[in-house]
Amino acid sequence: MATFQDTRMYEQKYPEVDDVVMVQVKMIAEMGAYVSLLEYNGIEGMILLSELSRRRIRSITKLIKVGRQEPVMVLRVDKEKGYIDLSKRRVAAEDVALCEEKFNRSKLVHSIMRHVAETTGNDLEELYQNVGWPLYKMYGHAFEAFKQMVQDPDAIFKRLQDEIHGGEPIAVLTPEVREAIIKNVRRRMTPQPLKIRADVDLTCFAYDGVLHIQEAMRAAEAVGTEECPVKMKLVAPPLYVLTTQTLEKAMGVTVLDKAVEVCKETVEKRKGRLIVKEGARAVSERDDRLLTEQMLALENANKEVAGDSDSEEEDEGMGDIDVEAPPALAA
Repeated sequence: MATFQDTRMYEQKYPEVDDVVMVQVKMIAEMGAYVSLLEYNGIEGMILLSELSRRRIRSITKLIKVGRQEPVMVLRVDKEKGYIDLSKRRVAAEDVALCEEKFNRSKLVHSIMRHVAETTGNDLEELYQNVGWPLYKMYGHAFEAFKQMVQDPDAIFKRLQDEIHGGEPIAVLTPEVREAIIKNVRRRMTPQPLKIRADVDLTCFAYDGVLHIQEAMRAAEAVGTEECPVKMKLVAPPLYVLTTQTLEKAMGVTVLDKAVEVCKETVEKRKGRLIVKEGARAVSERDDRLLTEQMLALENANKEVAGDSDSEEEDEGMGDIDVEAPPALAA
């Protein structure tokens, strides 16, 4: 059975000149750096010393290190001899981002294909030839096909059979393999909701200020939608947080920004004030956990302060006097 090491990610065995590809540095020599092309079955290439940097090279180890992954441009490909010359210095900043995005998508597709091949006992390259590489042709990238497969796998497989295999059944695509692909795709590619958060200071010292703050909070939460429900809660006066969860980051930020604005307008009508401490942004589970810990710590601190009111000093000062009893008559 084929494995990750002996199967390339794309149908073509070699990259084209001017392609930007992801490599891993294997060895540094006098002439340059030997690398393996991660998307092309780990075939060897070389970054010549003159192609490492536009500036004068004082220390090669500061420019490139063994084990590091680097986006590089393909300069020459000799398919007969297997020589591939590469350049690091000719890669533009925008090409780096595009290369990394493509590589990460291809790596995810490859991981799914490899796992399906291993668990079903099929040859990975055969699976690519009949399923993976045709999906690259049909959708521009198999990642896009897999993304749609999360919702409607039957439509993807039908199009694959009709357009690539002339309507004939795909031999390698047995019910077991089909189910394994769907299971892996859904497990790895079902989008997870993002948590969006904004931090604000909210105060209102007017008469019934607490009620006015509650009114502003309700107004902020009313901005939420079914796709982006908004919640607002107190951390510790005057700090409040507004949160929402959504699959679309841009939508979540827009909704939360609107909620903050509505909250601000509502409380200012009551002579209150809202100051944005941190605007709407996506937060990680770690950020969320730190916020929860902060709220618990403040809650515990408040409990301790409340419990300190009955001190021994106060007890001694009052003695055993019954404050409810009438005053004693003078003798």
